[in-house]
Amino acid sequence: MVLALSVCAIVVALVVVGLFVFGLRRRLIQRSGGTFDCSLRWGVAEEPDTSGKGWSYGVARYNGDRVEWFRVFSYAPRPRRLLERACIEVAGRRLPEGEEELALLSDAVILTCLHQDVRVELAMSEDALTGFLAWLEAAPPGQRVNVA
Repeated sequence: MVLALSVCAIVVALVVVGLFVFGLRRRLIQRSGGTFDCSLRWGVAEEPDTSGKGWSYGVARYNGDRVEWFRVFSYAPRPRRLLERACIEVAGRRLPEGEEELALLSDAVILTCLHQDVRVELAMSEDALTGFLAWLEAAPPGQRVNVA
């Protein structure tokens, strides 16, 4: 009986510590500011896939001339993807369709981009989209920027 209670107490303590570290990571990512909720789908086909598969929920952070994208459900301290401003070409935008509406946040707009010849879809709120497009357009003189 004492052994079972000890094991349960250890499991509960590990879960609490894990949740604390999870929250601390999110706080450290947001500490420097310039963050927004952003789902990402990497390497998608030319035709829009409305099945809702392949989306990863994350947090994006502006850092100089790049956007760092972190998975929300991860303990990794480093970003999962880096999007360089000079390499991003906006190909279009659309609203979620079909099962995508269930996979993404309710107010999401999907932005289709090319990043180093890889098709990427970013889903974010309308406000975050406005900020992202303004960040793209605010490139230093001489940089090629393509914002549709």
